[in-house]
Amino acid sequence: MATPVNNLPRTLMAIIAISGLLFGTLWVVRPFLGPGIWAVTIVVATWPLFRRLQGWLGGRRGLAVAVMALVLLAIIVVPVWLAVDTVIEQSDRLVALVRSLPTLKVPPPPAWVQSLPLGGPRIARSWTELSQAAPGALSARIEPYVGSVLRWFGNKAGSFGQLLLHFLAMIIIAIVLFARGEVAARGVLLFFRRLAGQQGEASVVLAGQAIRAVAMGVIVTALVQSAVSGLGMVIAGIPRAGLLTAVVFLLCIAQLGPFLVMVPGVVWLYWSGSPGRGTFFLVWTLVVLTMDNVLRPWLITRGANLPILLIFAGVIGGLLSFGVIGLFIGPVILAVSYTLLEAWVREDEPAASAHPSPAPAAGAPPPAA
Repeated sequence: MATPVNNLPRTLMAIIAISGLLFGTLWVVRPFLGPGIWAVTIVVATWPLFRRLQGWLGGRRGLAVAVMALVLLAIIVVPVWLAVDTVIEQSDRLVALVRSLPTLKVPPPPAWVQSLPLGGPRIARSWTELSQAAPGALSARIEPYVGSVLRWFGNKAGSFGQLLLHFLAMIIIAIVLFARGEVAARGVLLFFRRLAGQQGEASVVLAGQAIRAVAMGVIVTALVQSAVSGLGMVIAGIPRAGLLTAVVFLLCIAQLGPFLVMVPGVVWLYWSGSPGRGTFFLVWTLVVLTMDNVLRPWLITRGANLPILLIFAGVIGGLLSFGVIGLFIGPVILAVSYTLLEAWVREDEPAASAHPSPAPAAGAPPPAA
């Protein structure tokens, strides 16, 4: 009987070589990891819509890919470019505003501020103190904050070009995935089937469902909130309601919510001497702000067969850990971990005990033989 040869050095060198290749590969593709994650998220979330669009265009894949690329450019790159252009155009006005701070004088508060339902007297008292102070008192209070904002903006201004390159790389990767989506999906399924068997394949399917569910919850909730916000702004008579509605939609997509637009609208209505419309819009704002807590979880749980607590923890934890992209990464990580853990726990259970049949109701006829 032959004695087995000790291949420990060979195995160790193979592990070192494979680890070096993996590290080198990750180092090379590191600049594309962020755009790639966003591209995969967008493609997985919009794949049913893309296939439907391809059917409408007579099955022409290239034309459908071109339409999706134009849509992504219109939704992502063009608004960022316009925002950067607007900031550059308004930079002179911003500098003039900062220079006028030392001579800025606050007018006395209107009479209706005293009658505000929440903290009206306190707001009126603080406002009166600011209006009676010397012209440089207000600038002395806000100068540290203005300086911090200007320094932050100066540090970030040079990254706008990098942001545009990031978006363009994301769109290019998304175009490739749209064109070769079936091949990419088959490769991912084969890899995870090789890694974890049927449980790995089921985890990939569940991850796709989780991405689509979160995308549905985020986008539909943003659409509903922005539409209701715009309707309220039109009824209340706030100018430029269409532009503000678009800003609300972008803020909702970024998970900042309509608060940053609607609350200044309430303040403007009271400031302009319309307390009745201001109170109406305040109530409308409270309704819109609470819609996010009800509509989004319901839409997400409808799209993925996962516990609501798991989805909620994935969305919130992912947002806090990874930023906006964490809205999708968090639920996917928890969904895959949950599926693999459940399959491992139930691995040795018989099929009958894993999925017990419900007991017959009282008085119901016995099952047929």
